[in-house]
Amino acid sequence: MNAQRKALERMWKDRCTILCQKKVTNPDTKLTDFEEAPLLEDVPCKLSFEKLTSTDGDNVAAKFQNVKLFLSPDIQIPAGCKIIVNRFNEVQREFIFSHSGEAGVFTHHQEIYLELWKGWA
Repeated sequence: MNAQRKALERMWKDRCTILCQKKVTNPDTKLTDFEEAPLLEDVPCKLSFEKLTSTDGDNVAAKFQNVKLFLSPDIQIPAGCKIIVNRFNEVQREFIFSHSGEAGVFTHHQEIYLELWKGWA
């Protein structure tokens, strides 16, 4: 890992856990079901919030919020995963999102747009 990437990742104070659905077969009934299983845990990251205001010709402005997750470019997160981000400031906060769309992968990081978690599809 080069010096630029190390310096960038040192600024990431948030930590995330990525959960995916895993097939599980009940040994008694032989039925297959799905359960949450961790794909990755305690991964350094940075959560970024961007508020946007737009109008569609109406007099009322609509507010939107884009949420972006910055991660190492080596991590691959399948679409539909549940992403729990913990922020450790004066008050610890937990945010729950789902992976939205393709990641923008760059030399030293990747950027993933997130949506609020609405449940497993």
